Amino acid sequence: MKSVGLYFMSVFYIAAGIYHFIKPKGYVRIMPLLIPSSWHLQLVYISGACEILLGLLLIPECTRMFAAWAIIALLIAVFPANIQMTINYFQYNNPYKWLTLARLPLQGLLIYWAWTVTGN
Repeated sequence: MKSVGLYFMSVFYIAAGIYHFIKPKGYVRIMPLLIPSSWHLQLVYISGACEILLGLLLIPECTRMFAAWAIIALLIAVFPANIQMTINYFQYNNPYKWLTLARLPLQGLLIYWAWTVTGN
């Protein structure tokens, strides 16, 4: 069962990373305002590439621990974008604003899930 979860996690991050390249505008819109707008698209592509790479690195046992810790770091690094998304949805009274609130604690669960792979 543990290996099924590991492969699911790997596919999850690979798919999420690919989506950064398919629909980058959605990610650009939630970039924190403190980051210069000239960097937004590049950072979306970089984070997508990182997700793909780290998803792949979860598979071999020799790179799994590194990938899990790097995923934790990535999830922490992109958390401000999730906060910005929530702010944006509330500012424009988007009917799905409650989903953005639910997404914030989900980030903690994803961090915990990656942490379970580290062996700690």
